[in-house]
Amino acid sequence: QVELVESGGGFVQPGGSLRLSCAASRGIFSIYAMAWYRQQPGKQRELVATITSTGATNYADSVKGRFTISRDNAKNTVYLQMNSMNPEDTAVYYCNARLPSLPQGFGSWGQGTQVTVSS
Repeated sequence: QVELVESGGGFVQPGGSLRLSCAASRGIFSIYAMAWYRQQPGKQRELVATITSTGATNYADSVKGRFTISRDNAKNTVYLQMNSMNPEDTAVYYCNARLPSLPQGFGSWGQGTQVTVSS
């Protein structure tokens, strides 16, 4: 089973940018559909962005045009570039790896990385 480790979280002012990384090990990274989720205080975990094994992407309406998901199969890493951030983006961000045969929300999870957007 693939293991995931997120990094790149931190504190940023409104309008700023951050890039999250998620490094995978113990699996054939290239076959997994990858995703970023986030969980805001008091709310359920929500899907932010997905990228298939062939590179097709999809985004939540709240981040379209601001966030970009990408993957580097040679480095077994998926990224989330976050631009024009606002306080509503404050959350713990989780990386997810899912075999295509599994429903969304299943598979392996990282430990999460905190992102705080505040002035």
